[in-house]
Amino acid sequence: MNAKEIVIKILKPFISKYLIALAAFVVWIMFFDDNNLRQHQKNLQELALLEEQVDFYKNKIEADKRKLYELQTNDENLEKFAREQFFMKKADEEIYVIVEEK
Repeated sequence: MNAKEIVIKILKPFISKYLIALAAFVVWIMFFDDNNLRQHQKNLQELALLEEQVDFYKNKIEADKRKLYELQTNDENLEKFAREQFFMKKADEEIYVIVEEK
């Protein structure tokens, strides 16, 4: 027996129509299907990005809730916020807005 015959004898039980069908199915799924490996990788990256955005917005919502609570419960904070954001002033005050040029 030569090497070629030995290899054929060893591989013969594995080469069948079922194995060929399975191999074709795996190749199809991995490369040609709409949900192939490349698309799966892109989806995983997009999922990671979206999870980061979810965390960011959850933290932002919590910070805004704290700030809203402070504004609703403390008149000094409300006055400070109005002065800083809307340039409001008391009757006897003057406000100077300094704009930095680049």
